[in-house]
Amino acid sequence: MTASLAATLAHIDRDLEKSLERLFALLRIPSVSTDLAFKSQCRAAADWLARELSSLGFDASVRPTTGHPMVVAHGRGRASGPHVLFYGHYDVQPPDPLELWQSPPFEPRVVARPDGVRHIVGRGSADDKGQLMTFVEACRALAATGGLPLPITILLEGEEEAGSPSLKPFLDAHRDELRADVALVCDTDMWDADTPAVTTMLRGLVLEEVIVRGAAHDLHSGLFGGAAVNPIRTLAHILADLHDGEGRVAVPGFYDGVGELDAEIKAQWSALTFDERRFLADIGLSVPAGERGRGVLEQIWSRPTCDVNGIVGGYTGEGSKTVIPARASAKVSFRLVGDQDPLKVQEAFRAFVRARLGPNDKAAFLSHGASPALRLPLSSPYLAKVRAALADEWRRPAVLKGSGGSIPIVGAFKRELGMDSLLVGFGLDDDRIHSPNEKYDLKSFHKGARSWARVLAALAG
Repeated sequence: MTASLAATLAHIDRDLEKSLERLFALLRIPSVSTDLAFKSQCRAAADWLARELSSLGFDASVRPTTGHPMVVAHGRGRASGPHVLFYGHYDVQPPDPLELWQSPPFEPRVVARPDGVRHIVGRGSADDKGQLMTFVEACRALAATGGLPLPITILLEGEEEAGSPSLKPFLDAHRDELRADVALVCDTDMWDADTPAVTTMLRGLVLEEVIVRGAAHDLHSGLFGGAAVNPIRTLAHILADLHDGEGRVAVPGFYDGVGELDAEIKAQWSALTFDERRFLADIGLSVPAGERGRGVLEQIWSRPTCDVNGIVGGYTGEGSKTVIPARASAKVSFRLVGDQDPLKVQEAFRAFVRARLGPNDKAAFLSHGASPALRLPLSSPYLAKVRAALADEWRRPAVLKGSGGSIPIVGAFKRELGMDSLLVGFGLDDDRIHSPNEKYDLKSFHKGARSWARVLAALAG
């Protein structure tokens, strides 16, 4: 460890209480992006962050969008290392239902559990204000102990919880300003409370809605039953055919572009302490329902899926109504991996449906989005440096993990700016994000800041 890095880490340790005060000031701002009643509070959060970054020597400003503003800040590094772009979001989920909070959601506090573990409670503490402030506090300590070790651009948005409608237009309009060598994203989890992780795989997503129509209007099942096609029956048959007896998706061509796990990743996942039975038992299940012969981690991180997310058709109110409905619909999602082509999957699904329609059936489709999977190359020199830095801080190797979900900003950085992203977060599975009593472990906040200081120093070489 260099003397400069040692001084930076010591500064973070000494400044922890003041760092918490600053985080609490941000958490007290109810920057709920999905409710226009909080529009001024979203602006207040953006202004607060811009002032903080300016005080650290960044050229920071609040940029207007058609929705909530962006915060953009540029910091010049003392060395000519790679230029990094850090991303986070300052908006939060609504706190409802308020009656389930043990303390007011925008009055943050530190709570000690019976086992002595201390955590920060408040809306946004983990998602994502606490996470983004680990990076800000690392930059604060670096600025106070010699300066930033490399060029840093910071992008903080205020609409992540609302679907980021302004993000793509903003990236398009500021492409040259925001382009960097690599993006750093702090909106993910660790493997456990003592083991850091880098998320290197994100599944893609295809969202489809299929509507099957039969007769021109609803029919009396006594007068027309048997003679008239029932769209619910047609749709149920189609949905039942989506999987074979081995749990594989039966849509022709669906697995085109799906490869096997890298040997290093497969070996690492196999060595992880992961109790599949407990994982399922915690949600009231007993055996995996996906592809046979695949472990649970493999199923949720690195294999493609097809799930029916909702079905609507006929009479669903109280009591009974003897009706043959004129239409039935279903919402279906496909999680993609590897080199699967979202548009090809979409068209293959639609062809699969059409092939199962009878002479009196008609089908219509609505697309609710299509995005590819993303992978960070294991050969990335940035990845190697980040893993080493995290291991130095946590005294454990960093797990290279996948994510069953999708993080749109990572795809946008790749498509719009041509950058790979390193997803390094310090959240935990039990942080209750989006739920009442959201929390962020004090250890995650403290060591998160120390970790970012090590990561930036390592990337600077």
